[in-house]
Amino acid sequence: MSNGDIFFGELIGTAILILFGAGVCAAVTLRFSKARASGWIVIAFGWGFAVLAGAYTAAPLSGGVINPAVTFGLAVDTGVWSKVWVYLLGQITGAMIGAILCYLVYYAQFAANVRQTGTTEGTADEPVPTLGIFSTIPEIRNPIANLMTEILATIALVLPILALVGDDRKVEGIGIGLIEGGGGIYGSGIAILLVSLLVVGIGLSLGGPTGYAINPARDLGPRIIHSFLPIPNKGTSDWGYSWIPVVGPLIGGLLGGVIYNAAF
Repeated sequence: MSNGDIFFGELIGTAILILFGAGVCAAVTLRFSKARASGWIVIAFGWGFAVLAGAYTAAPLSGGVINPAVTFGLAVDTGVWSKVWVYLLGQITGAMIGAILCYLVYYAQFAANVRQTGTTEGTADEPVPTLGIFSTIPEIRNPIANLMTEILATIALVLPILALVGDDRKVEGIGIGLIEGGGGIYGSGIAILLVSLLVVGIGLSLGGPTGYAINPARDLGPRIIHSFLPIPNKGTSDWGYSWIPVVGPLIGGLLGGVIYNAAF
């Protein structure tokens, strides 16, 4: 794969990931959305479908990695680091573009995030902070606990992915290997579907403490965009917390690759 294929594949795939993922969070969060307050299960499945759409789209060009933590895990597994910077650049850029696209889709709802005349303070009609649409926020702010959650949740993502597509994978006969001419790490399409379901499971089981970033680009790119968007009453971009959903998943990705190589 050329650097151009990798960059544009990851850019497009990650943009779609964030459009769907931030989109479901906007749908559940914002006033005047038909899906408002539909809950965590909707968010978990929305992010799973986001991975499905983004990875399938990017797969023919770049393999559909769309996650720096997975990129690190694959690099540890294969020993190939020369293309990592291209993947990361495409992923961060795509995440920022996806955040802008989400903003445009919900432009009217974001613009209506103001106090209405006669609104009673503390009611459901109050303006809402919008950072949680774009990036993660911990329920309990404890840096050590939050970092540990992100590391473990990312290991839980990267290890199964490597079991599906890793260089030394032993699983055969269930249709997850490379197909002829596939040209990417995901080869046959069912692997992406399985990873998407895995992300749903991580969201349901491990997402409660921090909102399960498990992807540095997914958190950092949209957080940067949130800081610039002209959203009324948008609240803080919480830069004091921003290092945890970047560092935690990167550590988790590296550890996932190390554990996979050691055990398999």
